[in-house]
Amino acid sequence: MTSRHLFLFGGSPPFVDFTGEKFANLSLNEKGKVAILFLEREGWKEYMPKYTANLEAHGVNDFIYIPLASIYDQSLLSQLASCTGVIIGGGDTALYRDFIVDTAIGNVIKEMYEKGVPLAGFSAGALISPKNCVISPIDNTKKKQLFLEGLGLLKDLVIAVHFTKWNEKDNLKSALKKTGVSIGYGIDDEGYLYFENERLIDKGSRNFYVFNGL
Repeated sequence: MTSRHLFLFGGSPPFVDFTGEKFANLSLNEKGKVAILFLEREGWKEYMPKYTANLEAHGVNDFIYIPLASIYDQSLLSQLASCTGVIIGGGDTALYRDFIVDTAIGNVIKEMYEKGVPLAGFSAGALISPKNCVISPIDNTKKKQLFLEGLGLLKDLVIAVHFTKWNEKDNLKSALKKTGVSIGYGIDDEGYLYFENERLIDKGSRNFYVFNGL
């Protein structure tokens, strides 16, 4: 049985601690080609080394860059499906959610994950990964906590990112009550969670908080 691997980061890149080496090793099964999904904005090319430098240091040298959009052609979806690792970047979480969840590219990502292709999500990428995508009031134009459908890679939990920086403790506790899930994880900017087969295997030695649902 193929194992599934999910890396969730509380802030922006780069990979921290062992995660870059682990993600790179998992991605090198077929010589290694990693897709980076991001919101296109000025200066994005100069920003990409934040994602790639650590992986390059561990042997991954082939990357494809996929700016998110409303419609994806078949050739781009085929390119994505040929990759051996996927990174979902950070930024406007609601836009990441709209451009990925319940779209053709989201379906490809879920199929790849089920086949054992490792997935890493930074900030917004982490928030859209569970079934319940909970977006902080500080992270959306409506300035209120949003409860949306996520990719569904993890079921019985909710996640808050930039946990200390955004003072997310009360928001995470209210998300637990609203969604009825068992556990909430708060991840600080330099923290991470690593799941194998949806089971928490490792976490940053700091910048990590757990709250249990009622």
